[in-house]
Amino acid sequence: MVFEDYARQAVEMLPDVWFLQNRYVEALIIIVGFFIVSQAIVWITEKIILKIATKTKTNLDDEIIKKTNKPLIALLLLIGLWLSESALKLSPAFEAGFTKLILSAIVLVIAWIIIGVIMALITHWGETFAKRTKSDMDDAVIPLFKSFAKIVVFALAILYILTVWGVAVTPLLASLGIAGIAVAFAMQSTLGNILGGISLILDKTVKVGDTIKLDDGITSGVVVDVGLRSTSIRTFDNELMIVPNGKLAESKILNYVLPDPKVRAVLTFGVAYGTDVDKVKKIAMTALKGVEGTLKEPEPSCYFDELGDSALQFKLYFWCENTGARFKAKEIVRTRIYNALNKAKISMPFPQRELWIHTVGKRK
Repeated sequence: MVFEDYARQAVEMLPDVWFLQNRYVEALIIIVGFFIVSQAIVWITEKIILKIATKTKTNLDDEIIKKTNKPLIALLLLIGLWLSESALKLSPAFEAGFTKLILSAIVLVIAWIIIGVIMALITHWGETFAKRTKSDMDDAVIPLFKSFAKIVVFALAILYILTVWGVAVTPLLASLGIAGIAVAFAMQSTLGNILGGISLILDKTVKVGDTIKLDDGITSGVVVDVGLRSTSIRTFDNELMIVPNGKLAESKILNYVLPDPKVRAVLTFGVAYGTDVDKVKKIAMTALKGVEGTLKEPEPSCYFDELGDSALQFKLYFWCENTGARFKAKEIVRTRIYNALNKAKISMPFPQRELWIHTVGKRK
């Protein structure tokens, strides 16, 4: 092994440098030397490096230093123990077993270091992301990422350790692959919902407080919670609807809040033929004045839309602050227009049918 050859070369240099012929003294000096180096690293980290890190704009470097300090010290001590064993020049059988044991421990410590760095990165990313979202879903997603990272790193470390001890990992990987496929197939729905939830929060499709409508034409309301497996929507009838995130991720979503909350309202009404068009427009525009929740910009407008079968059709366009304000504003404006037209003696015709009954012959 490369590490073992390097250790032997390092040990062989020690007697020439220190003029020491006693192998036990060599081993003791190696252990003490690495212990002193580890304590020096602890002192430098606490007194110098951490103080410098606290002055930076981000706390990412602080977290990386804190999470990797102890495993780095453990790594140094393990290397020192490995070198000291090489200096003792024990039996080949013992040395081979001890080398495998130390190498296994070193691999685990390196995995510990890698996990520490990944945890610091995920925590930093999570804090940055959480500041831009109102959902509690990040509280579930971030631990999920951390657990997944730990499993992957430790699994790779265990596989490498198995190769160190001479275990054939190829059949094991094949068995794990088949088992993984079976588990994934059994949990297909659950995994789909979890991945759908992650995609929703990463894509910022919906967030708590958004008013949305799905393409099924039935599901609509205000988002009250975005969970890991499902999203809760409070309908306009004050009913709570739970939608699986997998379905939500595959649906076309009409989000009334994006790109901004303001929405356009349209009112359609008709008046009798022969009515003054300009007068009707003026009545409609006057009905908008002072209505709570309406906006002056973009400017409202009223159009003579078409010549209907029984009426002159008009459309009134105006903008509201949000979807909730639109419902209230339309009802108020519609009532004002109706009352104003009645007051102005302007009729609003509606379709009528006349039925003529013609009897053929006499009933016996």
